Amino acid sequence: MGVIGKILGIGKAADHVGGAVESVAEVFVSNRTKALEAAHGQYASEFGGASRGQFDDFVNGLNRLPRPVLALGTVGLFIYAMIDPYAFSIRMQGLDTVPDQLWWLLGAIVSFYFGARELHHARRRKQQRRIEPLGFSAVTDKVSDNAALDEWRRLNR
Repeated sequence: MGVIGKILGIGKAADHVGGAVESVAEVFVSNRTKALEAAHGQYASEFGGASRGQFDDFVNGLNRLPRPVLALGTVGLFIYAMIDPYAFSIRMQGLDTVPDQLWWLLGAIVSFYFGARELHHARRRKQQRRIEPLGFSAVTDKVSDNAALDEWRRLNR
């Protein structure tokens, strides 16, 4: 509770209202502190922890390669086109002979790879983020004599 709240005698009710206002405001403007905490947690979960062995480290390294390779490869193509336009045009004519079905297959593979990856991360973010109305935790293991409240807690885990 802030100094003004202590002076005015506003206690827990102001905290609840403040929490409600904060949750409504976050619909329109993201909470940067929570975003930084989430990014830190993701970094810690990805890079923290003990190594499971050389093979796992090698596979983890391979899993991190596609995005940088695609990005740097695209920039490399532009640089190659500026350095040797004649050789670049010959390579592009070679790519023009690739059948359309093979291009569709390549597009599907890349789309499914990145789409599945994004879906995986979106599901993890959704599981980690829980809405806590008015500052109360939605997940508790307490059993009360209120059956409706117990059912709501069970459903919101």
